[in-house]
Amino acid sequence: MGARRFAITASDRYVGVFNGFLESGWEPVKLFSAPTFDHMASTTQVLALAQKHRIPVQMSRMEAADLADLSARGCELLVVASYQWRIGNWKPYMERAINFHPAPLPFFRGPYPMVQGILGGEKRWATTCHQLDPEFDTGAVLAARQYDISANECHESLDLKTQIETYQLGRAVATDLDALWDNAVPQGAGRYVPFWTDADRTLNFQECAADIDRRLRAFGNFECLATVNNMTYYVRRAACWTVGHNVAPGVLVHSDGARLVVACVDGFVALLDWSLVPPGVRMHSPVR
Repeated sequence: MGARRFAITASDRYVGVFNGFLESGWEPVKLFSAPTFDHMASTTQVLALAQKHRIPVQMSRMEAADLADLSARGCELLVVASYQWRIGNWKPYMERAINFHPAPLPFFRGPYPMVQGILGGEKRWATTCHQLDPEFDTGAVLAARQYDISANECHESLDLKTQIETYQLGRAVATDLDALWDNAVPQGAGRYVPFWTDADRTLNFQECAADIDRRLRAFGNFECLATVNNMTYYVRRAACWTVGHNVAPGVLVHSDGARLVVACVDGFVALLDWSLVPPGVRMHSPVR
């Protein structure tokens, strides 16, 4: 009997899922990915894996004809591990389709829930594998791996924890897919967390230092926005501390070169690494 065949949608954040299936003896048929426009996303590793295994890569949206082609290639499983497009009805074309979601289900459905996990002060987190249903993140759960969110968790540390745990989850699912699929547990009622907005990542100096620090940690290298003296700063790194003062929140109280100290309701916020240009614009600016 030959190796079981799968196709996968993935970016580099989910290269561990790709590797987990390969290490468990599955044979790849095709990689679906997408162009990356965000400074936090990349596809270098997954594209290199596809090249190594000599499989085709599609960077455009998956259509019914693509699903039919997978079926003709003997593909029995579609693995979704990050994909910006909704996938159509896969059931006429293959036996199974699963999705890897970087959050606990059913209460953190949505496109990028890790930020909201830190903002909401969650103590535990998870990465989840579930059956692919027409509605996002609603299918019956095959398996999950749980782990702690620490008191000083930041976006980057939670992202890396999630990548490591998702690799382990991918291997487990690839090894025991049949039993996990047959015993998948329906989610029931849950909650959809929409993608965050600029308002979510804007620092409010009327808040306390602890809440501002949490927002900074939640967004990390996505950067927060801060308005000081009618200028908008894109803040990658800042330090917050509590101290009594009689300065109005939002007032610039001190500067040292590019380092700016701004009052908040119960202390100060030091903007240490910032730009006046959004990260995406900086990324695409020509070098002079």
